[in-house]
Amino acid sequence: MNIIVNNTSMVPIYEQIMEQIKAAIISGELVENTALPSVRSLSKELKISALTVKKAYDCLEQEGFTVTVHGKGTYVAVTDKEVLEEENRKKTETELEQVILKARRRGLSDKEIRSLFEILMEEG
Repeated sequence: MNIIVNNTSMVPIYEQIMEQIKAAIISGELVENTALPSVRSLSKELKISALTVKKAYDCLEQEGFTVTVHGKGTYVAVTDKEVLEEENRKKTETELEQVILKARRRGLSDKEIRSLFEILMEEG
């Protein structure tokens, strides 16, 4: 697993870690029961605080993506593919909403936004 943190990003480091691990789980790169690196080893590898990694792992566990076995480590949870797909849909909706708001702030009408979207969908 290759995690990259951007120290200049406006996104907190723990969220960057979470998003990359979630993406790896959703894509199937990380499968059920796979052990994640220890908090200490990942913090050393990324040159960040162990508390930051711990916060990311705790949040992943709260969201149901991982389970922690005391004294053994953190593992990818047994996950329902529908839950993972729904997570992807929610994230995409949020990102699209942000883009639409930016476009409206820049003075584009809803009709212009739809036209741009259609053009980009055809090209993609």
